[in-house]
Parts: sequence; C-alpha cells; structure tokens
Amino acid sequence: MAPVVRELARHPDLVEPQVCVTAQHRELLDQVLNLFDIRPDIDLDLMRPGQTLPALTARVLTGMTHVLARQRPDWVLIQGDTTTVLATALAAFYLKIPVGHVEAGLRTSDRYFPFPEEINRRLVGALATYHFAPTPRARMALLSEGVDPESIFVTGNTVVDALYWILGRPPSPEAQALLARVKRSQQKLILVTAHRRESFGEPFIEICQGLRAVVDRNPEVMLVYPVHPNPNVRKPVKRFLSGHERILLLEPLSYEPFVRLMQACYLVLTDSGGLQEEAPVLGKPVLVLRSRTERPEAVEAGVARLIGTSKERIVSEVERLLGDEDAYQKMAQAGSLFGDGHAAERIVRILLEGTSEEG
Repeated sequence: MAPVVRELARHPDLVEPQVCVTAQHRELLDQVLNLFDIRPDIDLDLMRPGQTLPALTARVLTGMTHVLARQRPDWVLIQGDTTTVLATALAAFYLKIPVGHVEAGLRTSDRYFPFPEEINRRLVGALATYHFAPTPRARMALLSEGVDPESIFVTGNTVVDALYWILGRPPSPEAQALLARVKRSQQKLILVTAHRRESFGEPFIEICQGLRAVVDRNPEVMLVYPVHPNPNVRKPVKRFLSGHERILLLEPLSYEPFVRLMQACYLVLTDSGGLQEEAPVLGKPVLVLRSRTERPEAVEAGVARLIGTSKERIVSEVERLLGDEDAYQKMAQAGSLFGDGHAAERIVRILLEGTSEEG
C-alpha cells in the first residue's frame, strides 16, 4: 500500500489521506513504514502473543469500527487478503462507507488454500465498492462471481511499483553489509521464504528437510532464509536448518535489503504471493512451495513452478535448475506480468475522478 499512500500525498489540494495500521504483524510492519517514511495517523497495536484468528478478527473489527465511526472517511482503502483487510471491509460496510480493494480478484478456487486468505479475499470481493484488479485474469475472476464490471479496474499490482521504487535507489548500508555477508565465490545463492499457515505441521517439516537435503547434496549452494516470527515456523526451522555453515538464518528483513538479496540470488523458493510477482521482474526463477497459486500468470509464463511441500519434490526441482542450464534460462526471463510500476497512479486517479463525479 505504500505506493498508494505516497501517491495520495501528491494531491494535498484534493485529498487528505489518513493512514491507519492494526499492527497485525508488528515487527514486519514497522520495517516497511520506516523504509517508505510513512507515519501512521492511527496505530491500533492489536498484535498479541499466540493470537488466534477469531480473537484477532474481533479485535480488528471492533477497533476499526471505532476508528471509522470517528473519522467518517469518504473512502476506505485496503490491500490484499489479511485478516485486517476482511475485518476492515466489514467495519466499513456496517457504516456504509465505500471500500476500495487494492489487489482484488486473486483466487485459487480452493477455500482452504491459502488459509485463511482465500476466503478473506472472496468475502472482501462481496463487500468492496471498487475493485483494483492487478491483471485481466483477476478481473475475470471477479466477473465470474457476479461483481459489477463497472466497479472493476485493471491497474497492475502496487507491489511492482514498490519494487521499482527500491531499484531506483542506491543500496543502503544495511543491504551492502548483508550482501557482503552472504556472497561467496563460486556459490549459488538460494533465497527462501516460507510461512503459510496451511503448511504448519508435517508439511513444514517436509519443507525444512528438503531445504537441508538440497544444501547437503550440493556443495555449490548457499541458502539464505529470513525466518518469519511465527513459532510454528521458527521451531522446525531451528530444528532442521540451524548449525549448517552454508545455511544462513536471518531475522525478518526490511524490504530494501530483501530486494537486494533477491537481486543477488540464483533462484527463489517461496510460499509467498508477492515474491511470485517480484522475482520475475528481476529474472529470478521461482519455485512455489504450494500446490495452488492465486497468481497462475507466472506459472503459465514459465517463470514460476508449483512444487508443493514434499522433501523429494523440493530436492528434485532445485537440482534440476542447478544442473540444467537450459531449464534455468527458460525460467530466468526478466519481465513483469503484474504491472508496469504505475498502478498507484491509476488507483488514485480513478478514486479522484470517481469522487469528483459523485460530488
């Protein structure tokens, strides 16, 4: 959402943006706020240790209802598919405040994958007033659910805007220090992120065992893994991946050093949605640690591949790209399937034009 916030700030004569955060993930949030120099006007600070989905949803719904009733904004903008997004959309609906959903229309068509995000975004699709779809496929998904075509706008994804903004800046000292730490001659750097709730338990153990086997079997590989703070992630990661000289486990990185790490890597292993959009911009093959994706465009283009969570599949797919240069080059095609870096401009223009017409 940072590119949208920055674009709104460019029109002080037309709009007064108010940034509200729930701090559903405090550590991850603060890094992004600092990077993009965004100072929230309202910080609900709702994160609690060991929080459950029902409790978090109730806190966000109640907290955002109080905020919206007090502020009475003309529009509420939300992005993505988190619990915060669903609860905020519902709070705005109860107060009859229009909602603009950024990154609308992403679907896997399986209500439990990813969990709970797939249902979150489907419900938001019924609650939102404007739907800012990143791709034509996302627009078609919304149309198939009966969404008014006049309310859907294909804008590209704002994550591409954020990535291009970072790439246009010089590397920070933090990023330079990180690259100096991980770069070693003749080694192929594999970047890993994995944190999906539906993989907790045995699937996550399989992921960790597969990653360990890749490093053990391939001496040219160095694996770097910024580890999500959730204890369901940290426990198996520590058990299977700690103590290896070619596995570097990091605390969650701020966005800019992470982008530099992505630039330097050989390939990406991830269950993240955003990385399926970002890594292809940099020409990095993506092996997706999931059986389904709401971003099939990357798979169809051949720059991403769904490989699931089994140890054997992880090892075979990584070793295929390590050993087959032709297979690697076919996936290492730079280009953006999800936007041109101007999504935020389109979103703000649509909002301002629509508000002007309604006014």
